[in-house]
Amino acid sequence: MANTTLLEARLDYHFHDKALLEQALTHRSHGSLHNERLEFLGDSVLNFVVAALLFKKFSRIDEGDLSRLRASLVKQSSLADIAQRLDLSQHLRLGEGELKSGGFRRPSILADAVEAIFGAVFLDGGFAGAEAVIARLYAPVLESVDPKSLGKDPKTLLQELLQGRKLDLPQYTVVATHGAAHNQMFEVECAIPALDIRVGAAGASRRAAEQLAATQALAAIQDVAMPKNGSVRRKSKASLQLSLPVAVPQDQESKSK
Repeated sequence: MANTTLLEARLDYHFHDKALLEQALTHRSHGSLHNERLEFLGDSVLNFVVAALLFKKFSRIDEGDLSRLRASLVKQSSLADIAQRLDLSQHLRLGEGELKSGGFRRPSILADAVEAIFGAVFLDGGFAGAEAVIARLYAPVLESVDPKSLGKDPKTLLQELLQGRKLDLPQYTVVATHGAAHNQMFEVECAIPALDIRVGAAGASRRAAEQLAATQALAAIQDVAMPKNGSVRRKSKASLQLSLPVAVPQDQESKSK
């Protein structure tokens, strides 16, 4: 097994049973002792801990909103983001086919491995150990989470914002595709003509690229004053044009829990 000292340092957790961590990092394509059972366990632990964190942090929102907020924090793309912060790709144990097809970058594989790690920590250090690891990894996420969005995806948030200001909906256009059919990247432009905003993003699917572009458009709108009557006043005469570099693919918007 590859040296996982750096990964343990990023988790801020030292495994007593290294075999548990090895199994958590093993995809089913690599061997029979893979991480799917640990993923099942980690999923349950994660949902409970995140629910408790949200319950303590947001005392004024009801159970329905708490459920939607939790779903947004434990979905595949959120877990894949955590995997990126842990630089988990370099530690995954994949079969030859998955290695050749770029499985170490696939959000589903990364997300499953994160959940499996939570399950492994639970078995190795009990609930307290797992709770501490999850709380540390989610601390920066909880600092910036907006309960008003309640897990809505960027495209939905952008649409609602523009509709609330009586502006036309954004226009999404695929401007280029790259790579082989099994590993394509899509470049998408999101345009909001009324605000003179054009932003670009790339993803492993058209949907993923559109979501990333919508995120950039929401950021660009912060530089535009939009009174509720729909009129627009720019803080700068220059056209707002942003470009987002290629990000880790996010093919699937959420994972059923």
